[in-house]
Amino acid sequence: MRLLIVNVNTSTAITRALAEQARAVARPGTEVEALTPRFGPESVEGNFESHLAAVAVMDRVMTYDRPYDAVIQAGFGDHGKEGLQELCPTPVIDITEAAAHTACLLGHRYSVVTSLDRTVPMIRDRLALAGLHTRCASVRASGLGVLELERDPAAAARAVAHQARAAVEQDGAEVIVLGCGGMAGMELTPEATAGAPVVDGLTSAVALAESLVTLGLTTSRVRSFAAPRPKTVTHWPLSPALGGPHHP
Repeated sequence: MRLLIVNVNTSTAITRALAEQARAVARPGTEVEALTPRFGPESVEGNFESHLAAVAVMDRVMTYDRPYDAVIQAGFGDHGKEGLQELCPTPVIDITEAAAHTACLLGHRYSVVTSLDRTVPMIRDRLALAGLHTRCASVRASGLGVLELERDPAAAARAVAHQARAAVEQDGAEVIVLGCGGMAGMELTPEATAGAPVVDGLTSAVALAESLVTLGLTTSRVRSFAAPRPKTVTHWPLSPALGGPHHP
């Protein structure tokens, strides 16, 4: 099977990191294709950037010209998954929901440790939309931006571990969720998290996507995620109308 991993930002370094992490856990025979949007922000840390990235992600998937079996949207708390579900004939997995679902299998309550404080409400909204918020003990910010996580992984791991331990000791969390696609590949020891297991959204999404494909299941077309009604949409997909160099 072929899985599309779609980065929500235009950082090719993060796209490469996502691909490496996904391939490390994918089953033998699963091909991972990592995509970078052709336009959009270099990191997603707010509502404007998230809505812009949602359009960019849908555009990138719609202009992909090879067969695929599932799509993984690799942005934590970001918009756009529902649009992809309407457009794609395959399962669509969001790493936020994948991480939370997995965490719920491992403990009574989980906490998310993310990047900046301004992204906390977005993550809470995404969890509430998915019906996963009642098991969430807290959403904590590490204080580091997405690109800072990439530049200094050691400092990022220390900042995340500090908030993870606080979530366990102060908020009652039993499982820690890494709340940013830029945290893909981050390793935290049990000592760093007061013994709580750590769930990565990307690897959880890969496992769930493979399972749905194996089971022959895809998005329901009843009501919510029926295909868009036929109508004229000007300049869609956008990419052929864009000038300038494109990212691979």
